Amino acid sequence: MSRAVKVGGVTIGAGAPISVQSMLNVPAHEIERSVRQAKALEQAGCQIIRAAVPDMEAVRLISALKEAVRVPIVADIHFDYRLAIECAAAGVDKIRINPGNIGDASRVEAVVKACRERQIPIRIGVNSGSVEKEILAEFGGATPQAMAESVMRHVRILESHDFTDIVLSIKSSDVRSMIEAYRLVAACCDYPLHLGVTEAGTYKMGLLKSAVGIGSLLADGIGDTIRVSLTDDPVREVESGQDILRALDLAGDTPRLVSCPTCGRTRIDLIRLANEVETRLRDVHKPITVAVMGCAVNGPGEASAADVGIAGGDGCALLFKKGQIVRKVPEDQVVDALMTEIESM
Repeated sequence: MSRAVKVGGVTIGAGAPISVQSMLNVPAHEIERSVRQAKALEQAGCQIIRAAVPDMEAVRLISALKEAVRVPIVADIHFDYRLAIECAAAGVDKIRINPGNIGDASRVEAVVKACRERQIPIRIGVNSGSVEKEILAEFGGATPQAMAESVMRHVRILESHDFTDIVLSIKSSDVRSMIEAYRLVAACCDYPLHLGVTEAGTYKMGLLKSAVGIGSLLADGIGDTIRVSLTDDPVREVESGQDILRALDLAGDTPRLVSCPTCGRTRIDLIRLANEVETRLRDVHKPITVAVMGCAVNGPGEASAADVGIAGGDGCALLFKKGQIVRKVPEDQVVDALMTEIESM
């Protein structure tokens, strides 16, 4: 099990629930728009929000975000160590850096000192495009082994300054490489791992690649916090991350929906009903299994393990609980009847 790291009020690692992150994509100097987007992410259930801080002027975004939302804020820093120090002073909850690109040991030490004084953790973020040239030469490219060596080299830099309040990420746009790199790092240290497939793409393919990469590792018990990187609205990243957790039954007090793919026996508009039930379940916070099935064959029998469900008929549906039929309901009333039953549970 990984060690615990506190990011504001959120615990990463040590068996804590997997947290879902996202990143603002509004230019950092547009404070008002950035704040609006952060509020939208908080409303969507985002548990940690990261913001790029490219220059000193952008540091003021950190204070604005801290005042606007209750979600912990992470400052994404590259090259200029002074930005990390100023963000720490502004009250940021975590710093994301690559220790190898912010300068010599004295600069790393200055960042570590600022974070230690305020109990701010550091995420070491390495990806396939940031591996050092000498490591690339040693391993013959940005292989999983090269990425793992790179991140552990940066870990040793922070450890040399007696700093261990660390989270690690080792991302790649290649799903197989990402999976293997994380497995290598998980086998050699107990720092919490931030999972993600970087540059995953637009919504559909990005979600698929992230589900395979992040999901494979979570299914093996590897990973403590996740970010689905999409060329899309960050709110969709949050929803996608939550859906990955739901698929693995890692989402806590959220319902699990099972529905059949339909066939020639279906005599009810099951696709519409399943989509409507899925939408309405997003406001339900109960660890239950809900079934939406197309006929009696796949209904109370095949879905008997479901806590509650419906099985379609000819313009109507059977409402059932734990495989036992409760009553027959007209098609135009079936979703309301199902939700009423869920509310009473």
